[in-house]
Amino acid sequence: MKTRRAAPAIRLFATLLAASMAFASGAHAAGTKPAKARKPDGQPVPVTAEMIGAGIVSSGAALPAAPPVTGSREQPVAAWSGPLPYPIVIADRRNNRLIEVAPDKRIVWEFPSPNLKIYRGNDDVFFAHDGRRLMVNEEDNYDIHIVDYATRSLTWSFGVADTKGTQPGYFDYPDDAHLLPDGKVVTADIRNCRIQFIDPDTATVIGQWGTDRRCRHDPPRFLAYPNGATPLANGDILVTEITDAWITRMTRDGGVVWSVRAPGVRYASDAFPTRDGQVIVADFSKPGRIVIFDPKTRKTTWEYFVRAGERMLDHPSLAVELPNGNILANDDARHRVIVIDRATKAIVWQYGVTDVPGHKPGYLNYPDGMDVDVFHDWKAAIAGR
Repeated sequence: MKTRRAAPAIRLFATLLAASMAFASGAHAAGTKPAKARKPDGQPVPVTAEMIGAGIVSSGAALPAAPPVTGSREQPVAAWSGPLPYPIVIADRRNNRLIEVAPDKRIVWEFPSPNLKIYRGNDDVFFAHDGRRLMVNEEDNYDIHIVDYATRSLTWSFGVADTKGTQPGYFDYPDDAHLLPDGKVVTADIRNCRIQFIDPDTATVIGQWGTDRRCRHDPPRFLAYPNGATPLANGDILVTEITDAWITRMTRDGGVVWSVRAPGVRYASDAFPTRDGQVIVADFSKPGRIVIFDPKTRKTTWEYFVRAGERMLDHPSLAVELPNGNILANDDARHRVIVIDRATKAIVWQYGVTDVPGHKPGYLNYPDGMDVDVFHDWKAAIAGR
């Protein structure tokens, strides 16, 4: 839920999850010495029933053994036939869990919340470059996490649960975190109007774009409520700003390659690149839309927009182009993830029951993020089961 208009809420939460899963102040990786304590500037944030969602829930599905990593983004595992070529990991936000669904809609992997204080309201999820870890952000729990895929466990956290702040280590609605190939973390800190680079090994902020709570569009010095920081193949970062739907491509050292407004978009959410160098972005609105545009011409080249009915989108927060050209999207408030045929604009695959939240197999509850699993050969692993 990529809102920015509610009262600011950010926090630094650092938790070392060892055997006891202890909650600790100061962010640090498991097995490392905690960062030196400092006087916090955090403000407690009231926890509402909406933020707790369904609590700790699971699908109850019997999970097969996870296959090892044998693919990469550059050389993916064998694709499935049909509209969805690979399994997808979904950040099922109000079920407080990650869940992986195969193209045949079998649940193959799941990570329920281990503790609602530590882990609640997972918003986005993205595989690390090695396919072995997942990066998760939690906007209204004000922290970010790394989850080990093989062991289904939290290994690192940063931020203070239910606490907002501006000092290093606190967030105010952190969104769209990614674990970069060099091991560093990048996250968009919406209400602090900044993007931060974090070293998980030292639990320190090592770089920042934007000036704390100085919210206007003038990158890299100022950012206007950024909710996306997508790493590109060459190391650049694609930054999404909510105000005026600005999309900016920036080099890792903060240089602006280009900066344009997404055409026809009211509330830009999580821009991503397409294979041909264009940009795809969701409009987090009702009715929502998905736009592909060329940053060189600033013109829309493809659009999905339906005003009413079963095909209408209600606050879609993320859309990406699949390897087969179809479009994968979260339709958050309709509790579903869908695949749209690029040519016909028909919904050709769906997981979740439209407008019905739930956590049993086939149901989702405000799915807010997802990533495509090209790393694990689930097709071979579950063949014949």
